[in-house]
Amino acid sequence: MEGRRPLLHGDRRRPGQPRRRLVLSPPAVPRPADQEPCGLLARRHGGRHTGEAAVSRAYDLVVIGGGSAGLTAARVAAGLGARVALVERARLGGDCLWTGCVPSKALLHAAAEVHAARRVARYGLPAATGPADWQAVTVHLRAAIGRIEPHDSSVALERLGVEVVHGVARFGGPRHVDVEGRRLVFRHALIATGSRPSLPTVPGLRDAAPLTTDTVWDLDRLPDRLLVVGGGASGCELAQAFGRLGSHVTLLEAERRLLPAMDAAAGGLLASRLTTEGVEVRTEGPLRAVRLGTAEFTDTEGAVRTVEFDHLLVTAGRMPNTDGLGLEQAGVLTDERGLIRADARLRTANPRIHAAGDVTGRMPYTHVAGVQAADAVLGALLGLRPRLDYGAVPYVVFTDPEVAQVGPTAEQAARVHGPGVRTRLLAHEEMDRAVTEDATDGFTQLVLDPRGRILGATVVGPRAGEAIVELAHAVRLRWTPRRLAATVHPYPTHADGPWLAALEEVHRALAAPRSRVFTGSLLRLRRGVLR
Repeated sequence: MEGRRPLLHGDRRRPGQPRRRLVLSPPAVPRPADQEPCGLLARRHGGRHTGEAAVSRAYDLVVIGGGSAGLTAARVAAGLGARVALVERARLGGDCLWTGCVPSKALLHAAAEVHAARRVARYGLPAATGPADWQAVTVHLRAAIGRIEPHDSSVALERLGVEVVHGVARFGGPRHVDVEGRRLVFRHALIATGSRPSLPTVPGLRDAAPLTTDTVWDLDRLPDRLLVVGGGASGCELAQAFGRLGSHVTLLEAERRLLPAMDAAAGGLLASRLTTEGVEVRTEGPLRAVRLGTAEFTDTEGAVRTVEFDHLLVTAGRMPNTDGLGLEQAGVLTDERGLIRADARLRTANPRIHAAGDVTGRMPYTHVAGVQAADAVLGALLGLRPRLDYGAVPYVVFTDPEVAQVGPTAEQAARVHGPGVRTRLLAHEEMDRAVTEDATDGFTQLVLDPRGRILGATVVGPRAGEAIVELAHAVRLRWTPRRLAATVHPYPTHADGPWLAALEEVHRALAAPRSRVFTGSLLRLRRGVLR
């Protein structure tokens, strides 16, 4: 609370003396004319490129990386009154803003509108034909990014008291970071440098100049024939989007089904929908070789198959951005993949340095990165324990239909909790809102432990990403279906799915022989009293 904030280092004052502002930027040192940065770089550089780094006063927190985790960390720390510096070598906002969440969801929205325009004939309107205008689509993508970018900008951070330093950061020791000739001394640091796409080792793949989730946005025209490698969330989303916009799309997944980490029925349902829309879904085997616009893969019988393409998009695999950080100088350890080794409190081998986001390898989602960052900051600056429950983190594939999941699938839960695990499935044919929207091919499924508590859930259908939130709450608090069913839900909504599934489980329990004996006895007693 204001007026009760504990004193931080460097905030020495006598009783009654006014508190000095903690966020103090060091004075800028003039640069030679030929070294003067321009644009964004000119805002916050403050040291000469000389042999010795210019040393600044110690920061309470230095954040390396200006993506989802880094931005959250800087905002939280500044809100606590800490002296914070954030170092970013490229654009603030990270992958989520520029090449991930924002442009991909804007692309999916544009594709959904094009898809709807092709289906209006059933309502007596002329249906759209032909491919979409890719240039018009990219205008929409840039507009979405442009409206969100100011929230992640240097100006927004500086208003909060965060010092933004543009340049490449490298640890020079366990207590300082060097950035473009300037030394930032810290009490605590957070590594939040994110990840980047990686390419599988396939003969000829690199020579084919493959697109990745970082570079697909640089296309100057809509691909005629697009091969998407990887049937996870990104691959399915982009395959459906480009297919709806007018590309002929082939989706190749090495596993036997799409979304292999999620519920099997969900992956099967999505594969059927994509196939109906014209996407060629191949889940026979991995990519073997690429040559001259042709990709080879092995089918389930061991035979070599080929598919031709104009553009190849690889969505399988990412690697952490930890090289070149000087981690060995800081005493920070990584594993064989380059992921930072951190404990449950996100502390590295150097207890003054924490890590958050994709560099940890723990559930690499934007919403997880933000909570990890907040936990790391509160732990570093205030000694608080983390609050993130990884077992109750929801995640969503934003295809049509959406696929959302929280907790384990039934198969995963059975391996941990044994044969007592049960499921309760509600087909969306039984949900009135789905019927009104002609979207009845989805389902809601609850996974229950042997004691009847909700362990996990899967929702497939429109607004699944919203419906899963309540189920994540139920998983975190170990609710039973009875507890969930006791909450009144508005009708008719897609949130009815979890409620109806829970209600069916309650009805099943009431219909059990032991429950029937009890309710029958109670009915007879009440009849006698009210005769």
